[in-house]
This record gives sequence, C-alpha cells and structure tokens, in this order.
Amino acid sequence: MRHCLRLFETFVGIIVVLSQAAAYAADADLFDSGKLLATAGVTAIEGEGGGGITPWALITGYETRDAIGANAHYTYVSLPDFDVQSGGFAVGLFDRVELSYARLWFQTGDTGARLGLGRDFTFHEDVFGAKVRVIGDAVYEQDDWLPQLALGLEYKQTDQGNILTAIGARNDHGVDFYAAATKLFLSESLLVDVTLMETRENQLGILGFGGNKGDAYSTEVAASAAYLVTRHLAIGAEYRTMPSNLSFSEQNAWKDAFIAYFLTKNASLTLAYVDAGTIATVEDQHGFYLSLQTGF
Repeated sequence: MRHCLRLFETFVGIIVVLSQAAAYAADADLFDSGKLLATAGVTAIEGEGGGGITPWALITGYETRDAIGANAHYTYVSLPDFDVQSGGFAVGLFDRVELSYARLWFQTGDTGARLGLGRDFTFHEDVFGAKVRVIGDAVYEQDDWLPQLALGLEYKQTDQGNILTAIGARNDHGVDFYAAATKLFLSESLLVDVTLMETRENQLGILGFGGNKGDAYSTEVAASAAYLVTRHLAIGAEYRTMPSNLSFSEQNAWKDAFIAYFLTKNASLTLAYVDAGTIATVEDQHGFYLSLQTGF
C-alpha cells in the first residue's frame, strides 16, 4: 500500500506540472492540442499510446503534424492474488514519432509467501518504447480504406534475474516488436485496431523472456474495438494473446472490457474488467483496471 500511495502522489505531482504546462502552452503553435477529443486514445499498461492492454497505431498526445504532445499515466490492476501498478510518461512528436517509458510493479501479496518468495514480494520492470507512424491518418483520411499503420518496439528489463532463471526463464530482459493497424470510422463513432507482436515475453516480461518450453520469438495477436457513445465517453473491449514459454506455469490470453471518460484533452479516466487467466500457477486472475492520464 505504501508503494501505491507514493506512486499516486508522484502521479498527482506530474498532473500539476503537465496541467500548468498545458495552460502556458495553450497559445503556442508547438503545443496546439489540435486533435479531436478522444482520438489520442489512452495509455496502455506498458506506457505506449493505445488501449489499456494493447498498443495502437495512434501516436500519443493531442499534437498535430506541426506540434508536440505529452502525457503521464498511473494504472492500477487489482487481481484476486496479485496487484500490478504502472506509472510513466510518453511524448508524441509531430503526430509521427512516439517515445515512452513505464515502470511496472508486480506485487504478490500473500501469494508471494505461498510461492516461497515472501509476503508482498515485488517484481519491477522498466519498459522503454518507441513507435513511428508509417502511413495513413486515422482521423483525417476518412475517404481512404487504408488504416493508419505504425511500427514499434519495446525494450524491457526486470530486476529479479535469479528468480526468473530458477523458474525457467532464459533472460531478464528482451525486446518486443509490433506492427499496428488502426482504423477510425468517424461517422459510425467506431475505432478498430489489429496489432501483430513478435515477442518472447512471459506475463508482459515481468516473469522474464523465453523459457524451458521455447526461446524463439512467437507471433502474437492483439485486437481492440471502441465505440464513442458521446464526445466524452467510449466503451470497448480488447484481446491479446501471449506466448507460453514456461512449464512452471501456463500463460493465457489477456482480455478486457472498458469504459473511458475523457473529461478534457488534458485528463481522462479508464475503468475496465480484465481477465488475465493463470499467472504464476494461480488460476482465475480477473479483476478491475483503473487508469488515470493527464497531458496535452
């Protein structure tokens, strides 16, 4: 709980800073926040622009092609036997390039003692991301059948290499690659995304990369759909497959159903029901997801 409070306090501080920056930048063309409300998406748990658990081709922030955008996020996922927290920031450059960083906390609570790790044992992971929009514009090219396409990568590093080796993981760090296609149908208020990922990760990389069942990259698929109920309110669902490299524990696809409220371009809130299946031998890990985002 102390870790949660410290991270939340840090997030509140970032909100204040970014809100002030947005106010000062309101009249500056370099920070124009010219995108339509909600078309910047939210921040995924690994820090990139997209949905809650999947990256999209959208570039984070509300910047246009002549401007810069940025955001900070705090995400809390409460599961029956584990908690996951994520905090970080991302920058969008000219609606073309996205750079992001996220710090993840995987807290085992009482389950840590049952697994022999100790009560409240925590894994930490750093995620550095980069994404580039290759072709297409999801907002302004409505007459074109081609979706917005983006390529991205994420470098991930965890801090418990000895434990990960003991459970069969090959590495405590790795690089994921992805290609995302996002299509926005403005007249129907509908967004759809399909993302292909090349990865060796175990549970987002928190449990390392590769394993005794396999160490090669595998192609995983993520799909999302979101419907804009009003200018400020969106509902949707996501699905993301994951490799199963460890005989220690199977790994299931993650899925969620979410509702996102965009108060302004500077603040949004996402609530979701998330189902992560089996994590570290513990089945039926489903619960709620809360994410706060601020930026411009």
